[in-house]
Amino acid sequence: MPSSMFSGSLSAPSVNVTIDTGNPFLNQTVDGFLKIGTVAATRAVAEDTFTAIKRGKLSQECLEHALKRMCKEGAYWGSAAGVYVGMEYGVGRIRGSRDWKNAMIGGALTGALVSAVSNNNKDRIVTNAFTGGAIATASVFLNNLT
Repeated sequence: MPSSMFSGSLSAPSVNVTIDTGNPFLNQTVDGFLKIGTVAATRAVAEDTFTAIKRGKLSQECLEHALKRMCKEGAYWGSAAGVYVGMEYGVGRIRGSRDWKNAMIGGALTGALVSAVSNNNKDRIVTNAFTGGAIATASVFLNNLT
């Protein structure tokens, strides 16, 4: 009986862009903004490309819409990531330790801050703080699985 085998490996991409502002807090914040903002912008372009292909229509209007959406998504997610990375770093400096608690506190503060800026519903701000803390904590735990 014929058989075949597939072998390969998958690893996370490594992007190393260094912008030195002279301040470690700002360096971390800018790094988070650039990396996550780039991912969000790429996602927006991929979605708009898929939509244009699906419709079978590509026009200047579609390209302008894609560019605007790419900038908006990149700026929004990059800003949220920059705030989170800065918060986590700041909490770590204040606490004097690097552990999952920094991620939880940084995520909660970021969730509350982003929610407060975009929404004035107090219950929603608290809910988003819990969500941000939970997601950040889960991310740390998942990264430490081996």
